[in-house]
Amino acid sequence: MATPRFAWGIDVGNRALKAIRLSPGPEGLVIDDFDVVEHEQVLSNAGDNRETLIASALTSFVQRHDIKNSSVAIGVSGQSSFARFIKLPPVETKKIPEIVRFEAIQQIPFPLDEVEWSYQLFQDPNSPDVEVGIFAMRKELVNAHIKFFTDAGLNVQVVQMNPLAVYNAMYYDQRLKGTTMIIDLGAENTDLIIAEGEQIWLRSIPIGGNNFTESLVKSFKLKFPKAEELKRNAATSKYGRQILQAMKPVFNDLVAEIQRSIGFYASVHRDSRISRVLALGGTFRLPGLQKYVQQNLQIEVTRIDRLGAGAPADARAATAFSENILSSVSAYGLAIQAMGQSRINSSLLPMKIRREKLWQEKTRWFGAAAAVFVAAPLLAYGSIYWGKRSLDQTALVDNNNKTSLKSYKGLDDQWSNDVENAGAPDRARTANYQSLLSGRDTQSTLIADITSALPRPPANLLTNDKTKLPPRDQRAIIRIDRIAMDYKPDLTEVLSMNDDLFKNYQVHGIATGAHAPTGMNMPRAQIGGFGGRAAGGRMDRRMFTPAPAPKANAATPEATSHGFVVEITCTTPKSDGASFVLNTFTASLRKLASSNPQVSYDVPKVVQPFTMTLGSDPNLQKSQQPNLMMMQAERNRGPRGARENRRAQLEQQQQPSGPPPFDPLVDPATGERMDNDTRVTIRMVVRLDPPKPQANGAVAQANP
Repeated sequence: MATPRFAWGIDVGNRALKAIRLSPGPEGLVIDDFDVVEHEQVLSNAGDNRETLIASALTSFVQRHDIKNSSVAIGVSGQSSFARFIKLPPVETKKIPEIVRFEAIQQIPFPLDEVEWSYQLFQDPNSPDVEVGIFAMRKELVNAHIKFFTDAGLNVQVVQMNPLAVYNAMYYDQRLKGTTMIIDLGAENTDLIIAEGEQIWLRSIPIGGNNFTESLVKSFKLKFPKAEELKRNAATSKYGRQILQAMKPVFNDLVAEIQRSIGFYASVHRDSRISRVLALGGTFRLPGLQKYVQQNLQIEVTRIDRLGAGAPADARAATAFSENILSSVSAYGLAIQAMGQSRINSSLLPMKIRREKLWQEKTRWFGAAAAVFVAAPLLAYGSIYWGKRSLDQTALVDNNNKTSLKSYKGLDDQWSNDVENAGAPDRARTANYQSLLSGRDTQSTLIADITSALPRPPANLLTNDKTKLPPRDQRAIIRIDRIAMDYKPDLTEVLSMNDDLFKNYQVHGIATGAHAPTGMNMPRAQIGGFGGRAAGGRMDRRMFTPAPAPKANAATPEATSHGFVVEITCTTPKSDGASFVLNTFTASLRKLASSNPQVSYDVPKVVQPFTMTLGSDPNLQKSQQPNLMMMQAERNRGPRGARENRRAQLEQQQQPSGPPPFDPLVDPATGERMDNDTRVTIRMVVRLDPPKPQANGAVAQANP
């Protein structure tokens, strides 16, 4: 729809009709007309006379102004309409209407065929999050409200909620800085609008100017019109103090509801803090109300005293505008939307009326379209005739062009085959050689990082003087006996396990016989070893080979995580060994980070499945006993074998004595017994090329 030359915004309030007309100016929109038509009676107390009062106000307005060819935007109460704001899941743009319709069915408390509804998308350019505002109103309420205006001959183009019209007005005037709350204190209710960036939040409080008037009715035993007049003149009345004292309970209720709304908003938006408040509505002309709200909220409260589009040039209209500016902001925002310059452009105008208006706009083009329809075949036949004639005249040129094109195509194919693709085999071999180097530092970096995670021994343990060492059970040291790794091209199953399942998970890279629950039944020669399959370091060439590029038009495979399941066996002499390892070494492993910029990994899972003292390890006890297999072989060989064995023992006794037999429970450095030392098994998942955090705090999928 084209932008109109001028437009009216009309807000029918409880006490008066307010209307503002906007038109384009040299520096933006300007207010070139204004009117306020007061009702003979407050609508909330008019009963069955309400419709007559509204129709009378509109008739009076139409008689005063030229409304021919004028677009009109009208407002509806926020209390009688519905608004919800929902964050959408990340979906394609073309699927957003379908998702929004589904959300509307879930959120609107009426069937969709009984309401007029619309929506608006809110998105910060610096954030991937998309929020949608869903707005709705019962059809019978919308149609009844529109009928007042159409019966008066007004061309209604927009139906908007008053709180959203107020937001459009303040957004256009650039009044929304930081997190701003707008308090629009109307006659029957108060609309709260909180604006933060490109997002808004709405709430309607059932406390308005009428509540202040009712408090005066009860306190001074007056009729409503007289109490209303007393409230309006409170600033100049000699009974001003008594008037304000009578209205104080309503002041308190209003501030309490505002504070409750701020608390709820802060609980949902934990990083937000409201920095300023804009005050609107005629009730804010009450003396002391602005100051009272500011003192209780501890936030600066600014009362609107001007609008960005200026004031009408006509002196009479300008005077009325200045007196009613606080209650005319909604009409101003409606006119801005009718001129096509609003931030929120949703509308509750019924679809039937929209189609009728669209049809009327296109009717004037049907005559021209019919003429084109008649002339088009003639033009087509004429163009074909002249085209054929021109083609016959240029047949020789056309043949030459085809011959040249064929020659050029042959040269292009020759270039592709002989030049561009000439080095393809060499490039493939180069890529294969480069892939051999990819990832070769992964395991060495990981082992170095694990070692660096060990707690640094106290200075008194680094001395060579054994007499200065503290008791063995007080030495805060940890020794790594063994590291075993099992490469997994897909860690999905392992990462989905809970800690209990992961504690019993078998690391296949561990040497034969290392699958017992203790994880300790390996030969002493393997302790501290790392190399090949026997030491638990089984390699998989897939960890070094880059994934092939996907073929054109091929479906993108689902991303998976790859990496290692690592098992670490360590020993500590400290008395509370398991807790000491858990609070120092295991805690450091949970935060392990790569020290090599060429290697990227994280540690999403760490458990401590097994703990035992070395003295209770049956494998270490067996290593001190006689060789039972040799004794059995001696029995099988008979008397002759026994004699040869005794002769060998005598020869051995005659030779010079060597070092004592190896005892795995004796510390080779200090000669102390290690029976009470604690051996701890740590099992963890090391995920290679982990997902990187996004700007919104979510985690992207890792590439395979």
